[in-house]
Amino acid sequence: MFGPDKCGATNKVHFIFKHKNPKSGEYVEHHLKNPPSVPSDKLSHVYTAILKPDNELQILIDGEQKKKVNFLSADDFEPPLIPPKTIPDPDDKKPEDWDEREKIPDSSAVKPDDWDENAPLEIVDEEAEKPEGWLDNEPEEIDDPEATKPEDWDDEEDGEWEAPKIENPKCEAAPGCGEWKRPMKRNPAYKGKWHAPLIENPAYKGIWKPQDIPNPDYFEIKKPDFEPIAAIGIEIWTMQDGILFDNILIAKDDKIAESYRETTWKPKFTVEKEKQKEEDSEAGSSGLAGFQKKVFDLLYKIADIPFLSAYKLKIYDVIEKGQEQPNLTVGIVVAVVVVIVSVFLRLIFGGKKKPTRVEKTNVEPAETATSQGSGENEENKEKEESSAPARRRPTRRDN
Repeated sequence: MFGPDKCGATNKVHFIFKHKNPKSGEYVEHHLKNPPSVPSDKLSHVYTAILKPDNELQILIDGEQKKKVNFLSADDFEPPLIPPKTIPDPDDKKPEDWDEREKIPDSSAVKPDDWDENAPLEIVDEEAEKPEGWLDNEPEEIDDPEATKPEDWDDEEDGEWEAPKIENPKCEAAPGCGEWKRPMKRNPAYKGKWHAPLIENPAYKGIWKPQDIPNPDYFEIKKPDFEPIAAIGIEIWTMQDGILFDNILIAKDDKIAESYRETTWKPKFTVEKEKQKEEDSEAGSSGLAGFQKKVFDLLYKIADIPFLSAYKLKIYDVIEKGQEQPNLTVGIVVAVVVVIVSVFLRLIFGGKKKPTRVEKTNVEPAETATSQGSGENEENKEKEESSAPARRRPTRRDN
């Protein structure tokens, strides 16, 4: 599969191929890593994939090379064309006495006599004093004096009408209103639930993993065994109009492809580009809008830098939001620059960290359910707020 794919956060020129494993006889699908992005304009473009005899793959957009990889390189395709020499033994089992706990509770530790597990987290601040000017007899909210009973209000059907509440203006200048209560403060005697301290586990053996065995599907080849091309399949999935394609060419000589590109695509592209310049000029967008377009085009190229590959989709998402709201151009540039600087500093000063050992922790299901429920409630709350009417209706008293 070869061609552009731009949908939502996806923005890349695919190159995918299936290769038959000579050992297992199975076909494995291999995807190009870090593919180039699709141009962000609405002009016609030509995509070229050149497969060289020396196992090199070149991807060109409008005749300009955007990617060069090697079919046999494990760094260029996922999964790599040549399988690993060894694999974890699927039949290897972890011994029952294997202890992966790096630290364990100290069995000899004893809870101190003065440790009170029932002490509350917060207590009333007895030293607090009511601020001067506190309005004890003033409520925090009062009836809106400007509110009037609607003409179509029916007391029998709607109940007794009540004016909507507003914040008491007297409370704005005062320290507070209503009944004053002493605030809470952190309890200095609070220690929480006592747990025995952790110590090094003398039986610790490390994180278990199965032993490696020779990979039965491993093979070596000097070049991919591509089967002859017998047909062309076209996959189109789009939610926008104005997308056209033509002139699909398969040739044995890249010079022939270059000739077709110059005689069929180049003239059309030149006309489209000139027409776009005229439209931009007529719309008066040759100034700020033209500058913004150049900025976004540059940001798309920056997102293709290899060391930013982990952040590529996030940068695309930020750029697309900026294109929808051109007034955010400066903010978008700043955001991308911050990402680049952060990654750069991490590469320079972060260094390589030693892999940490994973400790098994118990997660209480109730806490997980509460967290998920909270997320759902927040989502429902946002939906309710977005669907609520803009006009505040007077409250009705129930009979």
